[in-house]
Amino acid sequence: MRDKIKEIKAEFQIELSRVGTVRAVEQLTIKYLGKKGPLQELMALLRNCSGEERPLMGKEINILKEEISLLCTQALEGFTQAELKERIEQEKIDVTLPGRRRFQGKKHPIYLLRDEIITILSSMGFSVQYGPDIDSDYYNYEGLNFPPDHPARDMQDTLYLTKDFLLRSHTSNTQLRVMEKQKPPIRIIAPGTVYRNETISARSHVFFHQVEGLYINKGVSFADLFTTLEEFFSKLFKKPVRTRFRPSYFPFVEPGVEVDIHCTACSGSGCRLCKHTGWLEVAGAGMVHPEVLKNGGIDPEEYSGYAWGMGIERLAMLLYDVKDIRMFTENDLRFLAQF
Repeated sequence: MRDKIKEIKAEFQIELSRVGTVRAVEQLTIKYLGKKGPLQELMALLRNCSGEERPLMGKEINILKEEISLLCTQALEGFTQAELKERIEQEKIDVTLPGRRRFQGKKHPIYLLRDEIITILSSMGFSVQYGPDIDSDYYNYEGLNFPPDHPARDMQDTLYLTKDFLLRSHTSNTQLRVMEKQKPPIRIIAPGTVYRNETISARSHVFFHQVEGLYINKGVSFADLFTTLEEFFSKLFKKPVRTRFRPSYFPFVEPGVEVDIHCTACSGSGCRLCKHTGWLEVAGAGMVHPEVLKNGGIDPEEYSGYAWGMGIERLAMLLYDVKDIRMFTENDLRFLAQF
């Protein structure tokens, strides 16, 4: 038994002299002091010793165990300090070097403009309402007087999740929800993200942002719509803005118009931005269709209203002179930091 103890001690000293890292010391400690190590095997062999030898051998095994433990602890401390010193040398910081400036995050330009639009229209008496991004075909199309064969309802244009549910293609899906819960007068705007199955290009994207406007009351006329939009665009562009209204068709309004403003770049004289027409198309609008009012539980014989919708990216491109709509979604900090 004594020869076995001496042999283990000698083997340990040889292996200890060869280790050079903290990891190696930890492995050596486990090897000799672990449950499956040689010291545990010695303890198991004590039962083969005579009654007189057993306490003496047990004492020598414990002495060896304490000695190995102490040597491993000392070696571990030594290598830990050495590795820490080496790491400190490698990671030395020159405190005389100039620091790196930390930049505070800011709102995305689209949300900056959205908030400004909300502020302007809120000051004009409009409250803010929000609709769901995922909605039923009824609130997005059918209830807004879209016929079953309307091209916008095709899968080529609309992103359907199921047969009856889709990603909304406009924020007009908020209209009926408000009409169902609120009696006229109704004066609301509905900002939000919309989704369309379009080819991504410099002027179109599969998702963008809109602001929908809706006003329903007794005696609402086209004159109210024209005045409201002229006032809004003048406040947004911070100068008097001429507007032009061209007849157009939208299923949820009758009659409908396209809204143009005098080109903000050339003041109407003609330039590349306005394609030398002097005008920029910025919104679609019109008087709320009687069928839409009926679907919302409002009597079209008693009430009338107007609605409009405009793309925030489109306005941002005009205000900030941005030529490509994709720049708003590419997360290029060189572009975003300008706002």
